[in-house]
Amino acid sequence: MTREGHHYPDPPEPEQGAGRVGPTPPVVLAAAAVVGLALGGAVRPVARAIGVEPPLVSTVQVGALFFVAAVVGGVAILTWRTLQRGRGHLEPHRAVNRLVLAKSCALVGALVAGGYAGYAVVFLDRLEAPLGRDRVVGSVLGAVAGVAIVIAALLLERACRARGDEDPT
Repeated sequence: MTREGHHYPDPPEPEQGAGRVGPTPPVVLAAAAVVGLALGGAVRPVARAIGVEPPLVSTVQVGALFFVAAVVGGVAILTWRTLQRGRGHLEPHRAVNRLVLAKSCALVGALVAGGYAGYAVVFLDRLEAPLGRDRVVGSVLGAVAGVAIVIAALLLERACRARGDEDPT
């Protein structure tokens, strides 16, 4: 290929399967949840070691997580309707943006779910202590919200598949 007397080499041919992104592996989500579990379980001992009260889990925090799950779920539904039902098309950069959103939310949702679950576990022996039950209930709700984010993100990831994509399982 030439332009104004300059010769540019042809771009290399894409490899078989290049440009394709597979679904998020469950082992990656499990690893993120385990890391979150360890980090969440470490909050209480670290707080005690530095002489501060362990934080409470507020309804605002949990509500924000459920809101994120709802938004990602809504984007999944809209994406699925657009691509799978043939109601239009999605520009490639928008499809990639949605796929990146799905993959990052799945990973962060697993980390958050594990973190809140770990925080709940370390307070199970303190259910009768002041604020112990509140911490456990808030943490369990936070973990459920994290799982909801993962589910919504995986649905969005699946919705990003173009018609005719084979299932890579």
